[in-house]
Amino acid sequence: MIAIFYLVLQILKLYSYVVIANVVASWLIAFNILNSQNRFVYSILELTYRLTDPFLNRIRRFLPNLGTLDISPIILLLLIWFVEMCMKLYIAPMIF
Repeated sequence: MIAIFYLVLQILKLYSYVVIANVVASWLIAFNILNSQNRFVYSILELTYRLTDPFLNRIRRFLPNLGTLDISPIILLLLIWFVEMCMKLYIAPMIF
């Protein structure tokens, strides 16, 4: 049970890194620093988009239109942080 607890925590942490990588990559493309025509860059972008878009699209449905400002990654990172804290505060004492 302890191994599953730590595995879930690590998956949440890795997913938060993927969300951050998605945001940074979208910024770099928006400022023309990265070329999305490059095969390696495109594959990295496609991976991060496929991993993050299902959750980000669900969050975007509830957010008002803020123009070009997209705060859905911030909300997703806050939700991940909230789940991690709940696991550490409520599930960890039951396991240990």
